Amino acid sequence: MRIKVRRAVVDDAEAIAGIHVTAWRETYAHLVSAEKLAALNPDDRVERWREIITGPEETAWIAELDGVPVGWATTSSRDAAVEPRGLELNGIYALATVHGSGVGQALLDRAIGIGGAYLWAASDNPRAQAFYRRNGFSPDGESRDYELLATSVPIVRWVR
Repeated sequence: MRIKVRRAVVDDAEAIAGIHVTAWRETYAHLVSAEKLAALNPDDRVERWREIITGPEETAWIAELDGVPVGWATTSSRDAAVEPRGLELNGIYALATVHGSGVGQALLDRAIGIGGAYLWAASDNPRAQAFYRRNGFSPDGESRDYELLATSVPIVRWVR
């Protein structure tokens, strides 16, 4: 198995939108109703992914396993005087079929490297929490509610 992580280009928007929807269904089934997750449509997210990929605010990465897109990550620069670090990991997802393959680690390594960064994650997401702990992140005590598909989900900030 060969993992490749590279900067996303506009032609990746459709693949990333598909991964986005599938990964949300796999990740948040215990937090969001099945009806809301089933109603997600990758086609509705393609244009937004084109904007993210071509826009100046976020950097998007795509992971491929043997040439097949299986994950993505986004980062953005923040004001380190206001935020705990100058780099935020906005999102990172890999399809459940590749969990344990190293895809998530490769995405994280490429997107943020080994330096300081922060992220927000659902407080009820043990798999993600274990991954972040293995990578030197820890909760810093900040938490809030996040609206995910019109569902309030408690999230926690992790910092490294």
